[in-house]
Amino acid sequence: MIDKPSTGDVPATSWFKSSFSDSSSGNNCVEVAAAPGAVLVRDSKDVHRPHLAPTPRAWAAFVTYAAHAA
Repeated sequence: MIDKPSTGDVPATSWFKSSFSDSSSGNNCVEVAAAPGAVLVRDSKDVHRPHLAPTPRAWAAFVTYAAHAA
């Protein structure tokens, strides 16, 4: 992950842009942030829309699955 705080719908939250996002276009990125009891996930090109909020356990399972599927 690349530490890149940005503004959006969750105040005082540090968002991190995924290092796996498409670097050829600055608009095709996923950002994540830690929150109590959740990992927030959003589309970096539309930060005012709702975000996903899976539990840390669900997020870890997703990341593990995605790493093995790649």
